[in-house]
Amino acid sequence: MGKLNKTEREWQRELSPEEFRITRQKGTEPAFTGKYWNTKQEGTYVCRCCGEPLFTSETKFDSGCGWPSFFRPVNGTVIEEHQDTSHGMLRTEIVCHHCDAHLGHVFPDGPQPTGLRYCVNSASLDLKTQEKNDEETYP
Repeated sequence: MGKLNKTEREWQRELSPEEFRITRQKGTEPAFTGKYWNTKQEGTYVCRCCGEPLFTSETKFDSGCGWPSFFRPVNGTVIEEHQDTSHGMLRTEIVCHHCDAHLGHVFPDGPQPTGLRYCVNSASLDLKTQEKNDEETYP
């Protein structure tokens, strides 16, 4: 699948102001405020912008940082890493490979087996669960 290219205006029409600020302008939501930071529901976390599967609930863990944290993406091709020197820090930014949405950062302080902590903004994600929605339940 190739890169998804949309104009800034198209993204603004599809996303809430907060989702746009975070995913398209590299913003960050305050710790302990995002929809998924403390979610224990099972499912697949997909990119809010393009729907690409990024993480599963099996790799989510409580890191205590206030953002959803995962120790591994669904595979090695869905996340791209970029050096981030903003705010006087040296960090590794993570973005969706398909649409370049800013997701958060990855740090080398996670649990085994990877030792990594993918620290992700809830506004960058949608959780797809196995539960049937109303449209599937009621014909």
